[in-house]
Amino acid sequence: MSDLFNKCLKFTTAREVMAAGYYPYFHKIETAQGPEVLIDGQKKVVCCSNNYLGLTQHPKVVEASINAVRKYGTSCTGSRFLSGTIDLHEKVEKKFAKFIGKEAALLFTTGHHSNMGAISTLVSKDEYVITDKLDHASIIDGCRLSFGQMLRFRHNNMHDLERILSKFRDTPKLIVVDGIFSMEGDICNLPEITKLAKIYNARVMVDDAHSLGVLGKNGKGTAEHFGVESETDIIMVTASKSLASIGGFIAAREEVIHYIKHFARALIFTASLPPAQVAAIDASLDVMQEEPERREKLWENTHKMLDGFKSLGFNTKDSETPIIPIHVGDDMKAFQMWRMLYDEGVFCSPVVSPAVPEGEALIRTSYMTLHEDRHLDHVLNSFEKIGKQLGIISGTYKPRKTTDKIAKKKIFSSIKIGPKEISAGSKKWVRDLFWRFGK
Repeated sequence: MSDLFNKCLKFTTAREVMAAGYYPYFHKIETAQGPEVLIDGQKKVVCCSNNYLGLTQHPKVVEASINAVRKYGTSCTGSRFLSGTIDLHEKVEKKFAKFIGKEAALLFTTGHHSNMGAISTLVSKDEYVITDKLDHASIIDGCRLSFGQMLRFRHNNMHDLERILSKFRDTPKLIVVDGIFSMEGDICNLPEITKLAKIYNARVMVDDAHSLGVLGKNGKGTAEHFGVESETDIIMVTASKSLASIGGFIAAREEVIHYIKHFARALIFTASLPPAQVAAIDASLDVMQEEPERREKLWENTHKMLDGFKSLGFNTKDSETPIIPIHVGDDMKAFQMWRMLYDEGVFCSPVVSPAVPEGEALIRTSYMTLHEDRHLDHVLNSFEKIGKQLGIISGTYKPRKTTDKIAKKKIFSSIKIGPKEISAGSKKWVRDLFWRFGK
């Protein structure tokens, strides 16, 4: 007799990878997330955090959260639509809308909910949503939940975007792009996107999850960075990065926010953000504006690491932001490099196919204002040591293709479970899980 749980009982691949010591997920961090953390009692320099402005431990942010718990308790116990809205929610919405330069804003419980709720609500049957092929998974999920049709253009390729737009000139459509792409670290071509949107009668939505507090003279994100605030119709921001909390905003003209507020299932049918998290957002918005030196230090660290990696001979792709990918090539070499870096006290993230094309695996690193030179120097020294050991920064290095059986066998042979290698199925599972996380 078949049993629903059979697939669970047969799933052993994660345990194989764990036993081999190459399992890169669910590491138990035992301290606050600063530039260094303790994992299993060992100190690691963190270069995979999105705590760009370092506000998660800021005294004003921490105190605001504590005071909110004292006043409101630990939970709102209901959805925003019914009993879960407190005055603090609306205060923060008005503050964010004013800061970002839009008429209104709506606070969702997570950034993922924000994208799902806005896109699935706004894009209806016989309408189109057009996305960059490297857009975040939450954007893709929102498109899938809508009743419209999703179309995708090649990454940051404006000719391909125009090709799609020209086919649907007279049809309602929404272009959705990441401001800063979360794995690649490059920035969308928002000036050209808004120009094409005007020509072909489209609306533009920008996911500024990684851009708020990072881009723009005042940290307002991609639209401010390029000076196209008025041409950008909708801005989404998550609060789990520069705003040191969790949750997500959608900001736009008042009529759009009013519509989303009354039709978004991701808002109506989930519990509202707890008071402590809302208060943290409120305080973080203040600190971000009161302490611009944090953004200046972030960019100082970013330039140091970009210059450092390039001077060592690493390929950082097209990154120009605190997200700096290090091109490795072979998928399993990326896992091997991640483990070697981890053993050197560097906590980062490997990204493999199909999140990136085969032969284009990378190590994703990201930096924050709290990093000191000693942290960054340790990261660069560790990458130099291991990059040379793996042949990644030798003068004649060329990325090995995944079809190179000899190279793959050499890499795989170092991954053991006692006397046995990890199965092909386990390797595929690791790749697939990274893909689901990244895209």
